[in-house]
Amino acid sequence: MKTDKKLENYQAKQELIRNRAERSKRDNKTFLLAAAAAVVIALAGQLGYYSFGPGQVDSETAEGETVETATDAAAQEEATPTNDPLVPSASLAENRLWNGSLNLNDDQLDFELFGDLAPQAVANFVALAGDSYFENISCHRLVTAGIFVLQCGDPSGDGTGGPGYNWGPIENAPSADLYEEGVLAMARRGGDDYSMGSQFFIVYQESNIPSDAVGGYTVFGKITTGLDSVKSIAEAGTSSGASDGSPAVEVLISAVSVE
Repeated sequence: MKTDKKLENYQAKQELIRNRAERSKRDNKTFLLAAAAAVVIALAGQLGYYSFGPGQVDSETAEGETVETATDAAAQEEATPTNDPLVPSASLAENRLWNGSLNLNDDQLDFELFGDLAPQAVANFVALAGDSYFENISCHRLVTAGIFVLQCGDPSGDGTGGPGYNWGPIENAPSADLYEEGVLAMARRGGDDYSMGSQFFIVYQESNIPSDAVGGYTVFGKITTGLDSVKSIAEAGTSSGASDGSPAVEVLISAVSVE
């Protein structure tokens, strides 16, 4: 009987050990799944952060389409976006036409800013230029197929940076998605009309840039002279040889002035 009792105790302990082992496996599996999910979420967030500017995939869906439910629509109506207090007041644009110049490397580009048509964008650009924000910032992105743009204004130089605030809404976007040669327009994240900061792009050849779920891109000015310099940069292509990437020729903004 004692032997039977010892055997029962031994078997009970083994069963307990097996149960603990199985539970540990399940816990580990749950942890790994949670960790994997966290990595996927982080990568998705990073993709959304890097997908900044015209021609990028809408961050809301993989196929570039926005799926909106009735609940989503109601929530959006209730939570109307507002600009951060750090965003320069649109009144700074003075509802007028501004003139200025932008030096890319050793070449000067003259431009006009449409303070009457895009007051928030112009106020932001004028304020940043007045603070010498754009000096020694690179133009980090060149697109040479489908659309034709040189994207600038990011202090980090990789498409992830900005002035420390975002603003909206979209202003003066072309109704037919046709962006004329020489246009200056604000870059933003796909599907987010309150994600503009300091990044802008120069359209060096007429481009059809499709609107997304929230609209087009804010056109706030136009290059009047010197666009050939941008076309020369485009002719050199990207550093990787792809149609969308960093310019093969380093492009620095050495000075910006407006009046």
